[in-house]
Amino acid sequence: MYHGMKATLRLLASVIPSAGIRSMSKRVQPKWEPPSRTAIPVLKLYNSLTRQKEEFVPQNGRKVTWYSCGPTVYDASHMGHARSYISFDILRRVLSDYFNFDVQYVMNITDIDDKIIKRARQHYLFEQYLKEEKSLSQILEDVDAVVRRLKETLQNTTDPDKKIMLDQMLSKVVVVMGDVEIAVKSKSEENILAAKKNLLEVAKDPLSDWLDSSLGSSVADNSIFSQLPRFWEAEFHKDMDALNVLRPHVLTRVSEYVPEIIAFTQKIIDCGMAYEAGGSVYFDVGKFDSKENHHYAKLVPEAFGDEKQLQDGEGDLCIGQDRLNEKRSPTDFALWKKSKAGEPSWDSPWGSGRPGWHIECSVMASAILGPSIDIHTGGVDLKFPHHDNELAQSEAYFDNDNWIRYFLHSGHLTISGCKMSKSLKNFVTIKDALNKYSSRQLRFAFLLHSWKDTLDYSDNTMEVAVTYERMLNEFFLNVKDLARNVGQQTTLDSFQKWTPKELELFNKFSATKDAVHACLCDNVDTAGALKTVRDLVSACNSYLGDKSPDFSPNALLLKDVASYIMWLLRTFGALPSDSSIGFPLGTAENSGFDLEETVMPYVRILAEFRDSVRTQARETKDVVILKQCDNLRDDILPTVGVRLEDREVPPARVKLVDRETLLKEREAKQKAEEAKAAEKERKKQELAQAAALKESKRKIPPTEMFLQETDKYSKFDENGLPTHDAAGKEISKGQQKKLQKLQAAQAKLYEEYLSSKQ
Repeated sequence: MYHGMKATLRLLASVIPSAGIRSMSKRVQPKWEPPSRTAIPVLKLYNSLTRQKEEFVPQNGRKVTWYSCGPTVYDASHMGHARSYISFDILRRVLSDYFNFDVQYVMNITDIDDKIIKRARQHYLFEQYLKEEKSLSQILEDVDAVVRRLKETLQNTTDPDKKIMLDQMLSKVVVVMGDVEIAVKSKSEENILAAKKNLLEVAKDPLSDWLDSSLGSSVADNSIFSQLPRFWEAEFHKDMDALNVLRPHVLTRVSEYVPEIIAFTQKIIDCGMAYEAGGSVYFDVGKFDSKENHHYAKLVPEAFGDEKQLQDGEGDLCIGQDRLNEKRSPTDFALWKKSKAGEPSWDSPWGSGRPGWHIECSVMASAILGPSIDIHTGGVDLKFPHHDNELAQSEAYFDNDNWIRYFLHSGHLTISGCKMSKSLKNFVTIKDALNKYSSRQLRFAFLLHSWKDTLDYSDNTMEVAVTYERMLNEFFLNVKDLARNVGQQTTLDSFQKWTPKELELFNKFSATKDAVHACLCDNVDTAGALKTVRDLVSACNSYLGDKSPDFSPNALLLKDVASYIMWLLRTFGALPSDSSIGFPLGTAENSGFDLEETVMPYVRILAEFRDSVRTQARETKDVVILKQCDNLRDDILPTVGVRLEDREVPPARVKLVDRETLLKEREAKQKAEEAKAAEKERKKQELAQAAALKESKRKIPPTEMFLQETDKYSKFDENGLPTHDAAGKEISKGQQKKLQKLQAAQAKLYEEYLSSKQ
């Protein structure tokens, strides 16, 4: 056998060419080449320092240092604050959770400021005024002085918005003073006390300002100036928590950094770019700007020398010729302010004083983040002089030209198209807004607009946000219902073969993810991203609405789409980080269970039982049972937050929705049905009136039909046909022919009427 095999091999060797054997023995893998690289968008942010979108490149790998100007805490937080801090929260979340940067976020609280000092004094002096329990005549005398002061201020005010505010304030006070006089004449003690209380409430702000103008310098207790900001800071944090705004990694307060501010100021003096005058310290803008590596007013160069804005930046309590005379130039600004009577103070090398406004951010930001920071954020109204002054004094201190790499400014907020201003009393508090809308709806309003553009807070804006939320909610409810039904099947049954319909939807899904990424790379364009998501949801709804007899929606694909949208919403801060598909109905506080998971099995059992009863009732045409099924669906279940949607082929869709929404839906449905019934009745009445009119018209002999129309005709022939119009002009032949046709038609109707009576 062995010799036979050798013979066979020799025979094969003689048949197969030797070259062929060599090629087989040296066969290697073919050359592999990678696919061509496609262009991938990179993150670009609108940088106020260049006024254009710039590629975002942190200074230290993926670590990002970020400082955000926080609130000046002297009053309730308003929607202007929400505009800035929700916008920055969205930016922060996207950079951290979408682009995976390691962000260190620092925010300050301004608790030493001219506005705080003045408001604290006013609050204290008004409380003291109330404690004195002055007589009504004394209060009227004081309020009369307040009115005279208001009129004088109004006369000297040029700002149109401020004039409107002052005029409205003045009108209210004058009206209530009139009410007091009426109450006094009535001699009713109850009416007089009520009028007195109302007068003090309405006149509180101008009266407090009047008291401060004369008694403010007498306030000497420093604790008065810390109590007010502590209270409003606590309220601010509550509002931010309610809006689901992330807390900063580091929170700084001006009052905690006074020693650092003094040291920072001293070094700028030592650098020759600041000087002491009259116990205050001023930054020398001219000296700084003359240096080759320094530039003043980087953000708003066109505002250089704008004395009004510069003075606004110095604060209300620093207005006066003495302060102007201390400066070497009107463009110079205060780093340290000499404290006057009625102001808080700290010891310094230049005497008793307090920090300037701009210096606080430079010191606190640099103390935590160092000499060069990646991102600085704030409202657009802070660009000049606040942020330009920050840049100047910080770059003087560090002798660099890059204290901030990217300056991001959120856009203005208007209220129904009007300028929003706390000082003008034209603002909506965050608490008031949350009484009307949910925090998620407010966040959607911001997400649907560019963070850098002006946003108008109005009913129309919020209706768009609410509608968007409703659209997503309905999609999630449909997907959850479908997923529950699939979950009842075996694992193998839940996997379906993809048809061209699934491939088309998947391609749309894939394109959406690419488009969302491109939007977020383009200056974090959340509005564009959400528009793309809306288009994807519309495609899913069209897919779900397929009426083909053999169509069965692919629950796994739809669940993937819903999960992606949920992930995106969590990234934007519109949903809790641990939420499953759908907007949460609410978890019992500290209970450890999910409401939907607990309730849904029981609701499903009820829905399936109703499906069975309803199917049998439809087969037997039992109207009473069907009515009871409808009553359960329309009247009973909505009151406990359950929506049933019947389908031609059971099971019915089961959706858990908050009770208030369902009750509003029921009310809207009832109104629509009532309107439909009213319209039906109206048409019925119209038909009846038309029939009655036709019947009465049939009774008129043709020779008499035109005789009553004396407003149109003045003469008639023997057959009752008009020959002349109301002005006495003869009727044309063409018009006569038309009238003859009308009379002939009436003759036919009249004959029918006579026949019906026989």
